[in-house]
Formats: sequence, C-alpha cells, structure tokens
Amino acid sequence: MHNFALNITIMLTKFLDPKNDFAFKRVFGTEKNKDILIQFLNDILNHRYIGQISEVTFLPPAQEPEVAASKQSIVDVLCRDQSGMQYIVEMQVAESAGFEKRAQFYASKAYSSQLFKGDDYNELREVIFLAITDFVMFPKKSSIKSDHIILDELTHAHDLEDLYFTFIELPKFSKKIAELSSMPEKWYYYLRHAPETSPADYAQLVADAPVLKRAYDELERFSWSQEELLTYEKVIKRNRDNAALLLAQFQKGEQKGKERGMKQGKEEGIAIGKEEGKEEGKAQGAEETKQSMARQMLQEGEPIEKIVRWTGLSEETIHSL
Repeated sequence: MHNFALNITIMLTKFLDPKNDFAFKRVFGTEKNKDILIQFLNDILNHRYIGQISEVTFLPPAQEPEVAASKQSIVDVLCRDQSGMQYIVEMQVAESAGFEKRAQFYASKAYSSQLFKGDDYNELREVIFLAITDFVMFPKKSSIKSDHIILDELTHAHDLEDLYFTFIELPKFSKKIAELSSMPEKWYYYLRHAPETSPADYAQLVADAPVLKRAYDELERFSWSQEELLTYEKVIKRNRDNAALLLAQFQKGEQKGKERGMKQGKEEGIAIGKEEGKEEGKAQGAEETKQSMARQMLQEGEPIEKIVRWTGLSEETIHSL
C-alpha cells in the first residue's frame, strides 16, 4: 500500500523538488556533483567580496538518507573552497521564527570552529552563509536576493570582512521562462519550479547551461532508487507533519486568545456597568434632592422664577411637583 501511494505521488511529475532536503543534498552536496555546487555558488554569490571559486571540499556533518529524513544535521551543505573560505548552504522550506538569528549562529559556529587550541587568530578564514528560503524573510524588500555584510556605520568601510550572508527568498521570484535574462534567474526558476518544468521549458532552460542540465537531470525521478524515493517521501511527510503541528499550535493559541479576550471583556463590562451604575445613582440622588428643595420652596410660597434659579430645574418640572 505504501509503495503504491509513493508511486502515485512521485509519478505526477518528471522532476522532483530541489527544495526537499534530501533532493537538495543530492544535487548540491555530493562529491560527484561538486561542479554543480561550484557553478551555483559562482553564479549566485558576489565575487566583489568573495572571488571566483574553482574547487570545494565537503566538510562534516555528512547526511545519510535516514539522517536527512529526520533533519538531524546542522546544515544542508558545508564546504571549503581552494582559499580556505567556508560556505554554508541551507535550504529552508518551513517558515521559522528567528531564522536570521539561526543563520548568524551557524556562521559564527563555523567561524570559531576553525581555531584549535594554540592556533593564531590570523588563521581564521571567511564564512559565507547562503540561505534559500521558501518563505519571505524581509517583507519590506522587493528583491529576491539580498547580501549582508558588516560595514562601518559612518564611512561604510568594509573592515570586518569575515562574515557574509546571502538570502534568496523564492516566493518573491515570479518571472516566466521567456523573461529569464541571467543564470541566477535560471537557478531561481529551477529551485522554485523544477517539478512543473515542461519538456519544452526544460530544453530552453538548459540549451546553453550544461551544469543546469545536470542539476535538472539529478532530479529525474527514473534515476532514483526505491530507497532514495522512500527517503524523499519521508522528508515530505516530515514537512507536512511539522506544518500541521504549527497550524495546530497557532489555532490553539488563537482559541486561547479569544477565550482570554472574552473573559477580559466580561470583566471590563462588569466593571464599566458598576461604574455606570454608581454614576447613575449619583445623578438620580442629585435630582431627588433638587425636587425636594423645590417642593419645600413651593410650600413656602416662593415664586417659580426663584425656584428655577436655586434648583436648576425647569419650570415644567416644578409645575409637575
């Protein structure tokens, strides 16, 4: 039954989804595909600060299929280039509160872990954190890609050069095939739309981009083993379960908020009612006092005009007394 459900799910598209953690690792985090990673980094990152990458060495932690399915590793891809710079490449599908802090934590951890006891601080090399998110991180920014570096507030000098952050927010990318004008845009399209890429669109995308063709071919479902497809499905199930859990927590919090609001509203209503009752009682007491004074003055034969001045009551009210 499980295999049947798996085949129904997988056969819907020719290409699998690179946003899936296990698929992303297969395309960008394996030794046989390191040229795909190198081309991707060179196309996406800012060479003004980093320079051209010609070689990478993958660093621990390694991800075995079962480990990938449970998301136990710290990052998706961790590698070092020919100059010693380290690169953290992370695919983040589910929106996570404080993800920007997590990025800084991972970059700082990778930076500090380079130094062993007795080493010189001059041995520390740059760390570049590249995150691809399937949610919007910076809603006030329109650009899909944002680069973050540490600058002097006054002069904007780039004196602290060792930490770089690049974020790619896939939901902000809306271009069609005919509108793509650069390799970064082709990568964005690949990352966001690979599963629904038609044969005609595929041919157009990879015509002059052999590395992108290899990236697509790595997602071709017929090249995956049954075990790999099962792991891919486990990652999908984990993401769905996490999304359902987050939704349940949100709904629970929303219900608690409503109940708390209703209770608070009831208490405030009672308090307001008491206060209004007090005010109404005071007003009624004052009115009765004025009428009592008016009756007394009438009994003593005082003129209506005088009673009006003294009590503030209308002539009509006084006549009714």
